[in-house]
Amino acid sequence: MEKIKIDKVIVVEGKYDKIKLSSLLDAYIVTTEGFGIFQNDEKKALFRRLAAERGLIVASDADGAGLVIRNYFNSIIPKEYLFHVYIPAIRGKEKRKDAPSKEGTLGVEGMEAELLRERFLPFASDASHNECEEITLFDLYEDGFRGKENSEEKRKAFLQAAGLPMNLSAKALVGAVNLLGGKDFYESVKKTLTHKES
Repeated sequence: MEKIKIDKVIVVEGKYDKIKLSSLLDAYIVTTEGFGIFQNDEKKALFRRLAAERGLIVASDADGAGLVIRNYFNSIIPKEYLFHVYIPAIRGKEKRKDAPSKEGTLGVEGMEAELLRERFLPFASDASHNECEEITLFDLYEDGFRGKENSEEKRKAFLQAAGLPMNLSAKALVGAVNLLGGKDFYESVKKTLTHKES
């Protein structure tokens, strides 16, 4: 299978994530060494420079540690240079590990190749970017995923049905949905939720 060419720099947590993505993508991939980035001013400066020159895609795991790393990049990189790829929180254990992660979910390295290809395809260098209608925070409010009774439970159900990390904020959810197909994707996920309820 042909690799997807991506010009933006991709950031992952560890070397096994990098190995996995390198088998699918023709891209420059760098690691944070987990929380190692917090103490490394040189690496921080490198990420800022790479972001300004080429744009930065953060692809961290769907667990709490992944969220901390994502938020860190949100705080050090201007938003016009920063992009996110979200993977779902799938229960399981990577083959090379003796035990599951602390939260019992798979990381980037444990994801199916097809799912990863789907998540990175919108960033392909030669992708013909069809303008899709985007959703807003107001859409989430209107549909009861934000600011209403039981919003948190409804939002978690949506995240699960959409194959997104369960710890996404409402704002991050909007960004992820718009990246994955905007209004059309949003409506299709809502439809699956309606079928489950009936």
